[in-house]
Amino acid sequence: MKIASIFTDGMVLQQGIPVPVWGTAAAGVAVTVNFADQQASGSADADGRWLVRLAPLAANAEPSVLDVASTDGGSISLSDVLVGEVWVCSGQSNMEWPLSSSHNGAEEVLRAHFPQIRLFTVPKRPSGAPESGVTGTAWCACTPETAGKCSAVAYYFGRELYSRLNVPIGLINSSWGGTVAEAWTSWDALSENPVTRGIVQSWERDLGPRGTWWQGFEALAERTRDKKNTKYPEGWADIDEPAAEWGDMELPGTWQSRGFNHSGIFWFRKTVELPPAWEGRDLRLSIGAADKSDITYFNNTRVGGVTMAEREDAWSLPRNYTVPGNLVKAGRNVIAVRVHSDIHGGGLTGPSEEMKLSCPDCGADAGIPLGGTWRYAIEANYGLVPSIHNAPSVLFNGMISPLLPFAIRGAIWYQGESNADRAEQYRALFQALIRDWRRAWGQGDFPFYFVQLANFMARSPQPTESSWAELREAQAMALDLPHTGMAVAIDIGEADDVHPKNKHDVGLRLALNALYQTYAQRSAVPCGPLFRSMKREGSSLRLSFDFVGGGLVCRGDAPSGFAIAGEDGRFVWAAAKIDGDDVLVSNPEVASPESARYGWADNPEVNLYNKAGLPASPFRTDFPK
Repeated sequence: MKIASIFTDGMVLQQGIPVPVWGTAAAGVAVTVNFADQQASGSADADGRWLVRLAPLAANAEPSVLDVASTDGGSISLSDVLVGEVWVCSGQSNMEWPLSSSHNGAEEVLRAHFPQIRLFTVPKRPSGAPESGVTGTAWCACTPETAGKCSAVAYYFGRELYSRLNVPIGLINSSWGGTVAEAWTSWDALSENPVTRGIVQSWERDLGPRGTWWQGFEALAERTRDKKNTKYPEGWADIDEPAAEWGDMELPGTWQSRGFNHSGIFWFRKTVELPPAWEGRDLRLSIGAADKSDITYFNNTRVGGVTMAEREDAWSLPRNYTVPGNLVKAGRNVIAVRVHSDIHGGGLTGPSEEMKLSCPDCGADAGIPLGGTWRYAIEANYGLVPSIHNAPSVLFNGMISPLLPFAIRGAIWYQGESNADRAEQYRALFQALIRDWRRAWGQGDFPFYFVQLANFMARSPQPTESSWAELREAQAMALDLPHTGMAVAIDIGEADDVHPKNKHDVGLRLALNALYQTYAQRSAVPCGPLFRSMKREGSSLRLSFDFVGGGLVCRGDAPSGFAIAGEDGRFVWAAAKIDGDDVLVSNPEVASPESARYGWADNPEVNLYNKAGLPASPFRTDFPK
């Protein structure tokens, strides 16, 4: 007799609703679950699956024991079990992004002592068919030793709920960077929707039936696995530059952004001149993040390395290694980094300010910056590797299905960057995903709160079209579904980084949605102003909003980011002023305005908030018919 893998010591069970407990046993074997003065029994069916349901539980911060016994003599005892609020936290890299790499990450990790917040990270696993369990993970308490690898957004969300609700919090992180929404949606849900049906049809047209192309992906994964370091024996980490075709590359950055549109293994070398005072002293070597796995050498001796097998956040993890003093010589020294990436980006991705060589025992010396020109050579070229984990349904199968039907309160979601070029399709796809998860869990319309895409890329001086603005609009359309909410992040992005470091405000804004809607704390303001309606007043347009949170305010002399257009559809910047809970916009060039936009750009200049300090969501009134 076995219990499902999500049930481990230290877990949190959901309060207030029936709690399924399930596993496997020989057909016909009776199973009894004892927990919190309850006893529930059932039997394994012909396929060897058993499931029982505990009646709704009361929140309990005192560690308890869950016992399972079967008539074939099996027994399982799980300790340190709490009862509180459980949330699934999913999406792509901005949900996966670890606390240690977020703004003030080191300080936040040291303060992260919340033993009643429990963390469960689902291993990354695509699958061609729905799976029933995960391996190699367990629930753990949130402490400075465990919090660094935790999703920063999930952590800040859970911490806010814990401080406001005063009950244990369970956070199930099931996320993967660079993934598309269709990978997180079941095959059936994609197939039955007329808009998303084409996604599965195109995969089958190009690669054959599901079983066929899945076997091909498994073979590809084997081919791109890092099996042997072939160039170290040839001196690629040596002090003298080895024989090979070495070129120059500006770092930090991915090699894809430098024109190498393939996965593989790259070597990077940097020569540094060290002062006599550094000779024989231990040094701190910081190379920023290495995407995805690295082996780092100093003067031909390995001084560090992290692989994706060791840490799932290795692709974003800043590398900080100690160089033993016996390797350090005055004058010429060589740093060499071998980077393996089997998919998506690869390289030394910084940021630049985190790339330096320093001598901690040499006084106040700022160190030697390592950003800039490095020498590079290629050990392996895997070609353009198809994204196995972006195939339709494979992450639903491998990372969501194993959780079903674990009792949860709801889900938070941060994804959309990888679908930003298909906004029209995303209008249906995102809502199909939400409905699909709700149907799969069998808990009705559980709360589903999501993050709208942050501002990103260069700022346009004139009103323009924007695929990112269209994707934000597609996300906002999901608010038509019941029990949904949106955290607006249009003010906390970074123009040159798709992974903005401010994850605190993202988690807080998600929590405000939950506190207001799910937990009926009406004193909480769930979001910033959302556009409601427009009417023309002479040569001006009056824009009205919901969720004004005590009133509209702008952070500046006047509201910015508004544009209007007349019948010709040519948008120009508009002067805007707040009038009560409305905004009046106009431009002398547009005598009869018909349409308005706000924040309609990749990286708009916007400053409209409510008095609760939450930003207004971008919108347009000229939605295509």
